[in-house]
Amino acid sequence: MLVGETVAVAFQSIRANKLRSVLTMLGIIIGVGAVITMVALGSGAQKAVEDRIAALGANVFTVFAGQGSRGGIRITDRTILSTDDYEALVRDGKLLSAVVPEMQQSLQVKFGNQNSNINVVGTTPNYLQVKNYTVPHGRMFTPGDDEARQRYAVLGDAVPRMLGANPAAMIHQTLQIRGINFEIIGVLSEKGSAGGWSNPDEQIIIPLQTAKYRVFGSDRLRSMSVQVADGVPLQQGMVDLERILRREHRIRPGGENDFTVRNQQDILATQQQTTQVFTTLLASIAAVSLLVGGIGIMNIMLVSVTERTREIGVRKALGATRRNIMLQFLVEALALCLVGGLIGVLTGIGTATALSRVMQWNTLISPVAVGVAFGFSALVGLFFGIWPARRAARLDPIVALRYE
Repeated sequence: MLVGETVAVAFQSIRANKLRSVLTMLGIIIGVGAVITMVALGSGAQKAVEDRIAALGANVFTVFAGQGSRGGIRITDRTILSTDDYEALVRDGKLLSAVVPEMQQSLQVKFGNQNSNINVVGTTPNYLQVKNYTVPHGRMFTPGDDEARQRYAVLGDAVPRMLGANPAAMIHQTLQIRGINFEIIGVLSEKGSAGGWSNPDEQIIIPLQTAKYRVFGSDRLRSMSVQVADGVPLQQGMVDLERILRREHRIRPGGENDFTVRNQQDILATQQQTTQVFTTLLASIAAVSLLVGGIGIMNIMLVSVTERTREIGVRKALGATRRNIMLQFLVEALALCLVGGLIGVLTGIGTATALSRVMQWNTLISPVAVGVAFGFSALVGLFFGIWPARRAARLDPIVALRYE
């Protein structure tokens, strides 16, 4: 029997049992589709983390006020960061290229007939440089605006939507912060949440001196973002900051810091590693269904061998060799897996795309995952098709012809 005829007979057998063939392929379809979807979700999450790391800016870390203790109990308000600390870092930080103070409080904001509580951040103009922002609408306030205590406001990307207005149309309009009129001079680019509870797009930026003397009435800072100089390792910059703040806070040698330094990139890198672990775990779980599908194919092929015992006997009596019989059943098993794998690929890509558009989840379809999943489905067909094929090929033609 020619190879082409053997393949034709194999596909004819599949077409003769359409429903059984579809049900047999279902395990492969679900397995391949699940692997592609899970990897797409994991890759999308990793890409989102990478974008957040890039959005933080290069060589940036953040310092917060620490927690004092009394009687072994942590007390949040025991220590503070102030504008004096900021000025000391600017003056004495030899390894620091930029320091951004952040005076923050949730305040009532009114625009037209809209009223909302929004985070208001008093800071300096280099906030854009360190935080990697652009200003697509309007402009950022200048150092001169800060020194003059101008009542200027720069909105986060989400604030216009919160206030029900068009970003471009809000430029030079007036909003009230704590009952004080501010002119809107700019709208920041979208940043997206970098983890945690706050969203940097849902805040309003005002000049530091304006916040200190006209809005908050305090020199207390919530945090400072610090950028180290080019070519300086981040850890050295953190040591330089620690040296200055310990001196400013009069902390004795060996004493515990009353401030906390956080490297956001390390936090997000840890998050990325966690995402990779979960992606691998989910893909491995999904791959189990491929094995289940392969077992299902082997089961159906064994049933098929039993059902077609007389047919195998007739073919052998007419001159078919063991190789021809084995090839026929292997082609059937491989065809089921390849067709199922192709449908699974389309299902996985379609599911990942739908999740991205409907659920707004981050997905990234990986060509490598598609290729591996499809290739694995072919290997499953070969692996689980060998035993039924060998069993069919080793049947004695005389016994097979007598089989009822």
